[in-house]
Amino acid sequence: SAGVCCCCAALRPRYKRLVDNIFPEDPKDGLVKADMEKLTFYAVSAPEKLDRIGAYLAERLSRDVVRHRYGYVLIAMEALDQLLMACHSQSIKPFVESFLHMVAKLLESGEPKLQVLGTNSFVKFANIEEDTPSYHRRYDFFVSRFSAMCHSCYPDPEIQTEIRIAGIRGIQGVVRKTVNDELRATIWEPQHMDKIVPSLLFNMQKIEDLDSRIGPPSSPTGGEKEENPALLAENCFRELLGRATYGNMNNAVRPVFAHLDHHRLWDPNEFAVSCFKIIMYSIQAQYSHHVIQEILGHLDVRKRDSPRVRAGIIQVLLEAVAIAAKGSIGPTVLEVFNTLLKHLRISVDFELCDRRSSVGSAAFSTSSKESDERIVQNAIIQTIGFFGSNLPDYQRSEIMMFIMGKVPVLGTSQSMDTSHLGDLGTRRIQIMLLRSLLMVTSGYKATTISNALPPPFLDPLLSPSLMEDSELRQLVLEILHNLIDRHDNRAKLRGIRIIPDVSDLKIKRDKISRQDVSFMKKHGQQLYRHIYLGCKEEDNVQKNFELLFTSLALTTIELANEEVVIDLIRLAIALQDIAIINEDNLPMFNRCGVMALVAAYLNFLSQMIAVPAFCQHVSKVIETRSVEASYFLPETIFKDKSNLPKSLEKHEKDLFFLTNKIAESLGGSGYSVERLSVPYVPQVTDEDRLSRRKSIVDTVSLQVDILPGNSTEDKIDNTEEITFEALKKAIDNNGLEEQEKEKRRLVIEKFQKAPFEEIAAQCETKANLLHDRLAQILELTIRPPPSPSGTMTITAGHAHYHSVPVYEMKFPDLCVY
Repeated sequence: SAGVCCCCAALRPRYKRLVDNIFPEDPKDGLVKADMEKLTFYAVSAPEKLDRIGAYLAERLSRDVVRHRYGYVLIAMEALDQLLMACHSQSIKPFVESFLHMVAKLLESGEPKLQVLGTNSFVKFANIEEDTPSYHRRYDFFVSRFSAMCHSCYPDPEIQTEIRIAGIRGIQGVVRKTVNDELRATIWEPQHMDKIVPSLLFNMQKIEDLDSRIGPPSSPTGGEKEENPALLAENCFRELLGRATYGNMNNAVRPVFAHLDHHRLWDPNEFAVSCFKIIMYSIQAQYSHHVIQEILGHLDVRKRDSPRVRAGIIQVLLEAVAIAAKGSIGPTVLEVFNTLLKHLRISVDFELCDRRSSVGSAAFSTSSKESDERIVQNAIIQTIGFFGSNLPDYQRSEIMMFIMGKVPVLGTSQSMDTSHLGDLGTRRIQIMLLRSLLMVTSGYKATTISNALPPPFLDPLLSPSLMEDSELRQLVLEILHNLIDRHDNRAKLRGIRIIPDVSDLKIKRDKISRQDVSFMKKHGQQLYRHIYLGCKEEDNVQKNFELLFTSLALTTIELANEEVVIDLIRLAIALQDIAIINEDNLPMFNRCGVMALVAAYLNFLSQMIAVPAFCQHVSKVIETRSVEASYFLPETIFKDKSNLPKSLEKHEKDLFFLTNKIAESLGGSGYSVERLSVPYVPQVTDEDRLSRRKSIVDTVSLQVDILPGNSTEDKIDNTEEITFEALKKAIDNNGLEEQEKEKRRLVIEKFQKAPFEEIAAQCETKANLLHDRLAQILELTIRPPPSPSGTMTITAGHAHYHSVPVYEMKFPDLCVY
């Protein structure tokens, strides 16, 4: 029988005998090295036998796995690894198929040691660079199996960690192998990414210190890499993203959103922020806009979620934008702002709906929902501001126009519909958008003021619709400050006060350019009008007066030539007249605040233009006020509101800035002071007739009829006792003739001395009023009056008669008797 066995053994193929010889009788002895060298030499000498060697090794390994002879399994895998490393030829491909089949057998087993063994062999194989690509090989099974190992829940924690590490290393091997292969696109298919990315994120959640690795990729030591699944998963995730290209970037990012949604990781969002920082630092800079687009798309998908979830997504967007702004942002600039503004409106809408629906419910829940929506709104504004402030100037100007076009302003067409929100919702939208615009304009430096304030931007910004609230007016003024202040002087002018020596502030200024002079000729009246009307608001607080003072001071520094200086003085005197005459019945604090504003500004202006006589007059008035009426100075009125006068009619002229004294002081220094005798009248716009607020048309019509010498020293008490003699004088023809002559003289003087802009504005107002009246008349005359006999209309070729009963007809009053 022994001879028969020897005879049968001699008849077996040589490659089988060589394979059998590498296995010792006792598996504890390990691989027989001498026989392994013979097998390797044989495989290298006869590469056509590699496929058979691999098939036979796979057969033996499968049999040993089933019989649980794990010692022989280890020897077989060691032999396979050595053969794989030694043989590099075209015929290795069939051998690789047998090798991968054996690795799959190990991964399918429930024994942790065999799973780890199979993973280690696959990683070694992944590091081998093949001479030619394999067009038929797929790794679907390995992706699924390694992903499952990453989620191992083995009872023993140490073994569980070992299996998870093996799964992560296996995924890393698959990525490296497929990316280096010609058919690398297969790994980026959604069905693979939906398994790989969540498996890595699941292990990354175990990181204790999330903020320790938010920067560029680190280089951990080998020991840390092997022992820490979280760190290994993070490095694998970075490597995966670093290999992503233009066409497959989205497939790698979308599973991140699914994982964060499924595990509810948007609130709190520390892990989400950490993930997207890793993503933004790992991908190529030119692909950053893809990630931003995906975040915006996911924000649209989750727009109905809780406020804190939406706020978490927006904060992630902010972090992504902060990193992308340093490199390439791509073509998504307007899309980012459009999406954010859309969600800002949605948030305001939700806030108002919650407020309406919670009427009568618990106040706590109402305030909680509102505060959550405020968190969303603040996050949106912060993102808009940060994104806008990192854009180049040419793009930032476009974004400013884009946001301004969204602001609801009466009389203009804007793309954001707020009709269903009501007055409160519209005001909230206005405030949110202006806060966004304020952050975008911060740090913006335009070469000319016309570039910073083009008419399509300036007109809605200075609209009366944005003056209906104290906070709105503050935001508008702060935006103007950002755009006008090109030399960073605003911080030196903060607060309203009497500045003893303006030279100590070291104001920076340049010579006024020709473009700026042209801008003031075209749009200066709009700025003056906005300041004038802003001072007449009853709800002004100290901050409003401070911002108005800063606006006047910055206009003086940046845009004032001799002509503008005269206009600013006329404006200041008109503001003083507001407080003295008090046609708008302002509270006493507001009247004193306006007086203090005029004092602070004329003190600043007199020192800026450095005319000694003008400075002397201003200083004298301020000194007199400090002794007799300190409530006319900003240092007193804004600190002690209790010490207010009962009236301003009995004050002496020494407490006021007088037009004739200012004209005398400036006339000697070469200023053209003829226009100082013409009182300032604000420009009237079409929106004044459309606005729900008290129109200034009535104010203008009153001021036009007032004498041009209506400055402070010419004002007298117009109250007169009505008697028979007074009435007799009123109907005297001679008196009427004198009044007509005086009016003619005033009109002639006004057309001789008033600025062309004011004359044009008033003429335009009269023309518009006449046009409106004519339109009403024509509308009545074009329509034929109703007739009892009926009127004929032709419809579809047939004549129809419509008659109106006599008792329903409306006759003119003159026809009724």
